[in-house]
Amino acid sequence: MTDRLPHEKGFHISWDQIHRDSRALAWRLDGKGSVDGSWRAVVAITRGGMAPAMIMARELDIRTVDTISVKSYDHQDQSKAEILKAPDAALMGDGEGILIVDDLVDSGRTLELVRALYPKAHFATVYAKPKGRAMVDTFITEVSQDTWIFFPWDMALQYVQPYRGKD
Repeated sequence: MTDRLPHEKGFHISWDQIHRDSRALAWRLDGKGSVDGSWRAVVAITRGGMAPAMIMARELDIRTVDTISVKSYDHQDQSKAEILKAPDAALMGDGEGILIVDDLVDSGRTLELVRALYPKAHFATVYAKPKGRAMVDTFITEVSQDTWIFFPWDMALQYVQPYRGKD
């Protein structure tokens, strides 16, 4: 048993922080695409990859944007990863020149499924945990496996009771 409260191992990401980290990821990938250094398209893994992919598409001047919808979580429980919506097949091919973006790689199961479909794509996440890190080609920040990342699209501003004691 631990004395740690659930939110004490949390990593809270603000909109400003996800924007800065997504831009940093774009800068790291600038000139690294397979088409004269450019990328043919960016594909966001929905839902978490949408904000980073949008920012990266702007920074890298990528006009072709698509999504792949993968369900691997049901609230906080992991389930078998399955594709709910695939990107345009003519665009994707084997993934050559395609930048696939997600917010986080956790266990790596989602990226493993997508990588099997598009083995030549470049996989980038803003954040990475050790168990899934091998599935990512490029990321910005690594966090421990037991850290829970709170993304801004999952949060609302509200009063929070102090950790210990009362006001």
